[in-house]
Amino acid sequence: MTKQYKDITYDLRRSRRKTASILIERNGAVSVIVPDNLSDEKVERVLEAKRAQIYKGLAEWQSLNTRRYQREFVNGESFLYLGRQHRLRLEAIQEEPLVLREGYFYIRAKTSPVPAVRARSLFRAFYRAQGQSWATRRIGHFAGRMGLAAPAVKVLELRNHWASCSAGGCINVNWRTIMAPPTVIDYILVHELAHLTYPTHTEAFWGAVDRVLPYYREQRAWLREHGAELDL
Repeated sequence: MTKQYKDITYDLRRSRRKTASILIERNGAVSVIVPDNLSDEKVERVLEAKRAQIYKGLAEWQSLNTRRYQREFVNGESFLYLGRQHRLRLEAIQEEPLVLREGYFYIRAKTSPVPAVRARSLFRAFYRAQGQSWATRRIGHFAGRMGLAAPAVKVLELRNHWASCSAGGCINVNWRTIMAPPTVIDYILVHELAHLTYPTHTEAFWGAVDRVLPYYREQRAWLREHGAELDL
């Protein structure tokens, strides 16, 4: 639910958590997550108390998003996959509309540039298919190490998050994550697995992440700095 408090536009989410938290999402939106029984008046008090934190977070987001790059679908353009850049080549005749082969992305096209709507659709389909296979495999691996049953995994379009947990325990993963280095993808997945046991970012939550990924702070910092680059 999008709401307005003075000059702050924010998305309000209520949950069974005991404390309120404020996040700057990957798209720059302000998310306010509060306990179910917190009144609107108290929510506004939280916003007022955290005003400086919100503006600092938005300033950092704006600075980091200077890295965002609008790619063109022409010969030689670079596209990320598992943390590596792969050049695009246009092929007039090939069986698959888009394929990754010998370090290059090949897209079936007779003219350059390739129409952006078509090209983005092909890349999203590729990333979703590869992401589904990768995330399912890694979720199974880490769930076992964390003493959890492997949950269902869906790779799809997420507006604000790299990943999320549904009420039924399914882990939803943003298709853009497959562009990141494997260690960063692992952090995103372990983060969500830990949420199956610890709904909020408590000390126990981070302890669960640390036991599996002692280097998680480096990957979290990488994602914060480079996350804007993971897009088409």
